[in-house]
Order: sequence, then structure tokens, then C-alpha cells
Amino acid sequence: MFQWLSEGIGGTDPLPDFEILAARLFMALGLGITVAVIHRFTVGSRHDSRTLGTTLVLLAVLITLVTLVIGNSVARAFGLVGALSIVRFRTVVEDTRDTAFVIFAVAAGMACGAGYGHLMAFGVPVVILAALIMGVINRATSPGDFLPGSLSVRMTVVQDPCAILRPLLEKYCVEARMVGIATAKQGTSLDLSYRVRLSPGNLVALVSTANSLPEIIQAEFKQE
Repeated sequence: MFQWLSEGIGGTDPLPDFEILAARLFMALGLGITVAVIHRFTVGSRHDSRTLGTTLVLLAVLITLVTLVIGNSVARAFGLVGALSIVRFRTVVEDTRDTAFVIFAVAAGMACGAGYGHLMAFGVPVVILAALIMGVINRATSPGDFLPGSLSVRMTVVQDPCAILRPLLEKYCVEARMVGIATAKQGTSLDLSYRVRLSPGNLVALVSTANSLPEIIQAEFKQE
């Protein structure tokens, strides 16, 4: 009666039994949670960590479903590529490690959907080991307890705005890189953006000194 539920188009390429389907989906759920937990403990907590963690879990389950739907059908594979090509993601990935964990979730979902869950029994420990080793190396080679963030400066229109800020950045920042410059207030002022890294003790001195300069209208620091 319900034979059509377990058969593909035209009665070919039947799906696995419901017990196997349930096992693969719950395995994908567990692996997705594992990926999210590894990401949380190795990358750290950020303002978008909860959203990305949820995405990783859902992605593992959804990729499992997609893999089960495709099966061995090349036609279905091309059809899904065309259908999913309409999806557009506008979120910018700020940390390249996030991309690696997204691929990790995709690989986990594909392995579960294709029936290669045992492969992840070897893959997950290796990924955990690699993440832990690189985390230890990054902490060991860190130059100290510095604040990474963005410095936004609004100043009057001058011939060389970078020359005014350069002495301050060299004095108070360990690292400083301009990421943007634009005009504001109908061309009567300039907005400069910098990626900086500085010690907590130099934060107040940098902002207060910058705001004391006559060419600078406002200077603000935002930690990332």
C-alpha cells in the first residue's frame, strides 16, 4: 500500500529501509552537534557563534537528506544543483575557520546520507586533534594579550589624513591597517577605518589623544 513511499521515480532506485533512514538522520544530527561543539571550543564565542552553530547542525541533517534524495541518480543530482542555485547567501564569513567547519558539516552529512557513517568515526577524531593542536600553537605563538578591533576616525578634509594618524597608530598599536576611507557630510569631512590591535592600557590613550587633535572630529574604537 505504501510501497511508493520507498521507491524513487519510475519505481527505480528505492530508498533504504525506514530504520536505516532514521539511523542515518540521527547520526547526522549527532555529528552536526559534534561539529558545532568543536567549533565553539576551538574558535571561541563570538556574537555570531550561536547562529553558526545552529547552521552547522541543520546543514549536516539537510545534506544527509539531499544525499539520500540524489542516491545514484545523475539526473536528480543535476536537478538539485539547478534548484539550489537560486539560493543566495549574503553573509560575509569573517573568520576563515568558519568555512572549514561548514565544509566539515557538509562532509558529515554526505557521509551519513551515502551510508559511510563509519568513515566519520575516523574523520572526527582527526579533525578534533588538528583543531586542538592548531589552537595550542596559535595560543603559544600569540604576541600577548592584545585587543583586536576597528578604529573609526572622522576628521576634517586635509591633504594627507594618514600622515596625521600614522604617529598615533605607531605609538599605541601593535598592528594597524587601513581598511576604508570615504567622504562624509557632503564632502566636508573624511571617515577613515582601521583594523588595529593594541594593549588594553593603550586604548584610552589612543582615543583621547586622537580626539584632542584639531583635525579630528571624532575617534571611536570597537572591539571585535
